[in-house]
Order: sequence, then structure tokens, then C-alpha cells
Amino acid sequence: MKDDAQARLEELIDKLRERDHRITPQRLAILKILVLSDGHPSTEQIYGQIKEEFPTTSLATVYKTIAMLKEMNEVLELGFAGDSNHYDGNKPYPHTHLICVKCRDIIDPEVEDLKILPQQVAQRAGFRLVSHRFDIYGICPRCQSEEQ
Repeated sequence: MKDDAQARLEELIDKLRERDHRITPQRLAILKILVLSDGHPSTEQIYGQIKEEFPTTSLATVYKTIAMLKEMNEVLELGFAGDSNHYDGNKPYPHTHLICVKCRDIIDPEVEDLKILPQQVAQRAGFRLVSHRFDIYGICPRCQSEEQ
């Protein structure tokens, strides 16, 4: 596990313990998936991975864990019309996403200019920024190579 992922996992565990939440093996596995995933998994994707190691785990356990993390502002929920919600456990704050319209992969671009754009837009319109969502849709490199 990368150092930053390990640090994020430990941070989440500490925050759950501070709130007297138990760290069950299933809950720990869910946290690991959220922290290690670069692709913003859906609840169903998390459940599919958990079932491999913990076959008796219910989908409700995944939903409850995610709901708890959302309540603590420790996971970002991305809702899409006609699709399952996806979750980001690494960056639980509003940020830009690149979304492939073919495979539905979600990527976090590291572009400094995009970080200030929402505040600039809000200021120019006289808005007090509360939150934002900035999604850019396109075709990822993998899907582009499959088209050829």
C-alpha cells in the first residue's frame, strides 16, 4: 500500500474510533477499497470485491458504512442519472473529474488551474461558493485505443 493511501486509511480508522464506531474486518475492507481505488467505485463494485473475501457480508453493510462516511464528510458521493452513485474516499471534497462516456471510468486530473476555477466563477457572478461539481466527459485513452 502506498504511503499516502496508508496514511489516509489510518486517518479514517482514527476518525471512526473517535466516534466509537467498530472497525470490523468487513468495514476495514470497505475502507481499503475506497482508499486504494483510483476509479471511484460504486456500492455494487465495492460489494463485489468484499464478497470475495467475506461471502456472508450483505450489501446493506456496504451501504451503512458509506452512509456513515458520508455523514462524517469522509467520502465524496458522485451521483449520475441512470447509473449508480460512485464514491471517492481519497478526496472527500469537491474536485474535478474526467469521466469516460464509454467505460464510465472516473479519473481525478491533477491540474492546478482547475482548482481555482469554481471560486473564480462564483466570485464573478457574486455567489458565495458553498460547494461545486465539475465533471468533464470524454473518451479515455484505453477506449480510444480500442476504437482503432
